[in-house]
Amino acid sequence: MKDIPPTGEPEDPDPSDPFGFPQIPGFDFNQLDLGQVMRWISSPGPINWEIAHQVAAAVSLGSDQDEPPIADSVIAELTELARAAEGYVASEAGLDTPLGMGVAVIGRRAWAALHLDALHPVLETLASAMQVALDSGSPDEAGGTNPFEMGGVNPFGMSPGVDPLAGIMPMLAPLLLGVQAGSMVGHLGQHALGRYDLPLPTDDSPSLVFVETNLAEFETAWSLDRRDLRFYVALHETLHASVRSITWVSEHLISLAIKYVSAFEVNPAAFEAQFGTIDPTDPSSLAGIAASPDALLGAMRSERQTVVLRTLHNFTMVLEGFVDVLLERIGTRLLVDFAQIHEAMQRHRVENGEAGRFVEGLLGLHLKREDYERGQEFARGVIERADVEGLNRLWKSERMLPTPNEIDAPGLWLARIDLPELGDNRGGTDG
Repeated sequence: MKDIPPTGEPEDPDPSDPFGFPQIPGFDFNQLDLGQVMRWISSPGPINWEIAHQVAAAVSLGSDQDEPPIADSVIAELTELARAAEGYVASEAGLDTPLGMGVAVIGRRAWAALHLDALHPVLETLASAMQVALDSGSPDEAGGTNPFEMGGVNPFGMSPGVDPLAGIMPMLAPLLLGVQAGSMVGHLGQHALGRYDLPLPTDDSPSLVFVETNLAEFETAWSLDRRDLRFYVALHETLHASVRSITWVSEHLISLAIKYVSAFEVNPAAFEAQFGTIDPTDPSSLAGIAASPDALLGAMRSERQTVVLRTLHNFTMVLEGFVDVLLERIGTRLLVDFAQIHEAMQRHRVENGEAGRFVEGLLGLHLKREDYERGQEFARGVIERADVEGLNRLWKSERMLPTPNEIDAPGLWLARIDLPELGDNRGGTDG
């Protein structure tokens, strides 16, 4: 087995950047004109999707803003591997796998655009909740100088002595959310190998996606066999897509995510600390916001999110453990280098730097390695007692989901789901 690269330590933040993040290569806020910013501010809707897509594209490509075309031979290879993976999952995992799912071999920019659209319901809910909170807030007559007043002229019509942040934030919110949503998804696009590296609550049809640029860089960085890595990713994507094809599973994940973001609450002090220096007449002041996609969400977290987060955490832990164990059962027989690839992939998802931190900011969700292992042990424990067919009973309905105690005691879960009065008992992953 080849050596595993050491874990890199995060670099110290640039002291000149108040958010601790690098600026965005490929998107220069200094080049924006005031008219464009004012048009964005006045656009309808709780989130500005135009700037979200522009920022996502720029961030996903990083310093290299040109993506080379993907060769037809690469598309053919990955499509072939995807079809082979579908066959193995259908025959060995016991799932009602929909054969012939869409296969897309794309670049980072396309991945970012796809996921901005697929995350639309969750992001729109977050934006609406934030807009309601800001609109309902009353200006704080704290006095002081209005930083948005230029030469004695106030372009926004706010009265002297009124807190300028309270007056301007409802207008700026769609723009800020657009910038931060685009930045978050763009950073994920730099990292993603497929669709299901991270448990994103996407609402479109499950599909098999391969990000060619990232796959090529990953196999080089870890000295992995090209075809073996790509078949591993094909199996991983197919297993996830198969579970997501079960209607209630996707709906449950989206529902939990929407409940979580709906419970965000505006913290005025945190908002002012993060955004009080924004000047809409100076587009360059938006650069720090774009470089820190979790800054906005950090100013909105609330205690009401705790219960939802616990449920979401346990659900994704079980889902990831299920996929990992079935992937292990299939992959160990088919791939000579499975152990090395599996370790690299495990490290990839728990040491994903900014990408994972942005998902944590949006959903509060951060699975550590021990969480993944806990989900795997549950799946293995069920298979030892009831084979794969018993484990697949997880996906019959939401009531079949294990409680936190049952995750640590698979025998208790099997005993409960076999009780005739199951229909009158509430399962699920609530703590």
